Amino acid sequence: MGLFKRNPFGHILFLKKWLIRIAGSFTHKRYRGFNSLQIDGSEIIRSLPDTNVLFISNHQTYFADVVAMFHVFNAALKGREDNIKNVGYLWNPKLNMYYVAAKETMQAGLLPKILAYAGAITVERTWRAEGKDVKREVNPNDTENIKLALDDGWVVTFPQGTTRSFKPVRKGTAHIILQHKPIVVPIVIDGFRRSFDRKGLRIKKKGILQSFVIKSPLDIDYENDSVETVVEKIEYAIEQHPSFLKVIPAEELEEQAKLDKERMWRY
Repeated sequence: MGLFKRNPFGHILFLKKWLIRIAGSFTHKRYRGFNSLQIDGSEIIRSLPDTNVLFISNHQTYFADVVAMFHVFNAALKGREDNIKNVGYLWNPKLNMYYVAAKETMQAGLLPKILAYAGAITVERTWRAEGKDVKREVNPNDTENIKLALDDGWVVTFPQGTTRSFKPVRKGTAHIILQHKPIVVPIVIDGFRRSFDRKGLRIKKKGILQSFVIKSPLDIDYENDSVETVVEKIEYAIEQHPSFLKVIPAEELEEQAKLDKERMWRY
């Protein structure tokens, strides 16, 4: 790899590699040490092609979820079986991996800007900005950037667009799926909201069992499925359909209510 070789977004791959190595070394104990990460489905990661793969997941913190994915994906690709033992798997990380994030989140401070270099595709949310509800048109540059990333590698997106549980899946994700026809791999995470603060930067509680389940790719009829059908498939796949509410532990519902109350006072 040339010293100044860049990806389609102009990021120097040599710098990105070292950023992932360093950040991975600092964060490893957050998932294997202070807390424990239980993984299921590593073999699915190894079976995927190198490009045009879209991961969809529920969302619990701004950054800890994505960082965990860098660990799990790279560990699986280096032969780890449902574990992230020995952080050496990040010495030669997968560099064509990206994640979709809100532009305002990734511009809020130096650390988010650094993390953005690791692979963020920043987009303008069409429904919310600066803590307020808004309505604005989709920026065509955002969807084009997601296409560029899919053509180059793997993309992680959180189709609800929020860390709050059981919020509606945004139709934009379904449009991207039907338009670009990627392999769609669902991921369901849990325990991150109890382990970390809302941003996922500070450890809130130790000794938490975090779970990370990688499911088989969705069965999607790209020619005949409607946007609404794809949205429903996503809701079930990431276990955010309203029917799942009845099986959520009371502790998690109480934690979510507490976070909602904090946000209400903040705004």
